[in-house]
Amino acid sequence: MNQRHPLALVIGSGPAGLMAAEAMADHLAHAEATIVIAEAKPSAGRKFLMAGKSGLNITKDEPDAAFLRAFYEAEPHLTPMLAGMGPNAVKRFIEGLGQDVFTGSSGRVFPKTMKASPTLRAWLARLTEKGVELRTRWRWLGWDGQALVFETPSGMQTLNPDAVVLALGGASWARLGSDGAWTGLLAEKGVTLAPFRPANMGFAVTWSDPMRQHVGRPVKPVGFYADEETVRGECVISEGGLEGSGIYAVSRAMREGAALFLDLVPDRTHEDVADRLAHPRGSASMANHLRKTLNLDPVKRALLHEFGRPLPTDLSELASLIKRLPVAHDGPRPMDEAISVAGGVTWDAVDHGLMLRTIPGVFCAGEMLDWEAPTGGYLITGCMATGHWAGDAAARWISGH
Repeated sequence: MNQRHPLALVIGSGPAGLMAAEAMADHLAHAEATIVIAEAKPSAGRKFLMAGKSGLNITKDEPDAAFLRAFYEAEPHLTPMLAGMGPNAVKRFIEGLGQDVFTGSSGRVFPKTMKASPTLRAWLARLTEKGVELRTRWRWLGWDGQALVFETPSGMQTLNPDAVVLALGGASWARLGSDGAWTGLLAEKGVTLAPFRPANMGFAVTWSDPMRQHVGRPVKPVGFYADEETVRGECVISEGGLEGSGIYAVSRAMREGAALFLDLVPDRTHEDVADRLAHPRGSASMANHLRKTLNLDPVKRALLHEFGRPLPTDLSELASLIKRLPVAHDGPRPMDEAISVAGGVTWDAVDHGLMLRTIPGVFCAGEMLDWEAPTGGYLITGCMATGHWAGDAAARWISGH
């Protein structure tokens, strides 16, 4: 009797899904297994490509302890996964795709091309060489008994894999594929889920008419303070509020209720600011005085008036306001605009190999799991690490069964 070759399935073609397929292909290389990636969109890695629009930040080159702390409460769960696919391993992997990398002054690591598309093309080509099949426009609809059901260009199709890795993303940027629609399918199977919350997101501000003329302009350098989170960076005045890396870095604390303060002159002490403000200004307007003494550009002066009016006449108090400007906002921007999310499949719902406890043979990876991290290379590394871990565990499941 002919023995059926095993079928390994990955649903989702972001970095977590591609890395799961990579691990499966390596582990099952001599098992004559069929490995299939099912992707709902017309092409692979759409959010990965979007992440690379401003430079593909693949990881962060820093001590292990600091890197792990960036994953907050999920650190204990992710530690073994990042030990196998951490910053150094990610760099080697990308270099293995023929993409040279470099480390910037902040420790962020990028391909020398700075683009995601060459990396994605090389990765997909290598998976094809390893026998992995990519099926696009295959949207997973759930189960029919033990079979997984897909809506495809050829109509409804079913697959009966020996193991499957779900790498369906979180619930932000739905147009790129991460729509969170899978939560209902897993909840019906008894999988415990933490509610999704935006992460690395902007905050809504209802701007005054004078402030609207500055929409689209960057604000830099600025100090951002939210509870114990402190960062020096930049942001952008958007139509709907404040966006950018500086805001994202403190957004978790803000989401939990911390107030936001801006330091408009982060390279000057309070004493220096007060001394400079005390210079005689003669007939110069306060705007010109701020420009001449502190080099405050128009957008920073506009922010000072937007959130600090009426400006104090006492120069020491004015210096304090410039160094710690309270920002009134209307809460996070919509979750679909967030860079990433917190929430998803809880850690109690999966075993050590990231297999769902209530659905044997089904594994989860990437943003589906309940973890979050700041931007700066942590997100992609976390997705690749969980994808590799889940793919390897799924392959071992197939080998053992």
